[in-house]
Amino acid sequence: MQTKSDKKYILKAARAAFPYTIPIFAGFWFLGITYGIYMNVSGFSFIYPAIMSLTIFGGSLQFVAVEMLLSAYAPLQTLIMTLMIQARHIFYGISMLDKYKNMGWKKFYLIFGLCDESFSIIYSVDVGEDIDKGWFMFFVTLFNHFYWFSGATLGGILGSLVSFNTKGLEFVMTAMFVVIFLEQWLKEKKHYSSLIGIMVSVVCLYLFGAESFIVPTMVGILFLLTVFRKPIEKVGGLE
Repeated sequence: MQTKSDKKYILKAARAAFPYTIPIFAGFWFLGITYGIYMNVSGFSFIYPAIMSLTIFGGSLQFVAVEMLLSAYAPLQTLIMTLMIQARHIFYGISMLDKYKNMGWKKFYLIFGLCDESFSIIYSVDVGEDIDKGWFMFFVTLFNHFYWFSGATLGGILGSLVSFNTKGLEFVMTAMFVVIFLEQWLKEKKHYSSLIGIMVSVVCLYLFGAESFIVPTMVGILFLLTVFRKPIEKVGGLE
């Protein structure tokens, strides 16, 4: 008797998962290559983006980590920054409790490799009864992880082999967050949460200066959204 650990079920799950990750491949490779080049021009060998992409696998966090590595040793600030940037994964994790139940050894990799893009696929796609859901989720996560790792590694290698003007390349992180903000703005019926973000950012920039405002900004945003979550949800400000 065949089980869902048989090779044919595994390959079938991989073939089912791959098409859903193709659009992510383009985005991850572009950002990954940019990140790898950014690491190289910042003075790091391609080994750094390769290892960081394998072990951290956090796009925005890895861009921020470049500045952390170049700055003075500040473990507490680094810890707080990391928690704030990746805090959304707490809510992702809660949403995936049922889906990741009884996944065996795959559960550990699924938790580690959960990112925005993998979450959107795994949470929304119904693969049907003939596809093993555990292997489907595993391959979605694996493919997306590989796209980011390969792009970052390739960028690190290209950065050391190709000579071109990289002035302003570090702005890609700012541009990425602007795009994320604009997408969120367009999704909202009311813009209360976005306006809270803007207001807190401006106040903290004024109080703490450009070099130190990010952490207090994130703490302030998280605090206000937690306190005012229910009234904002009532008027559709978090939809």
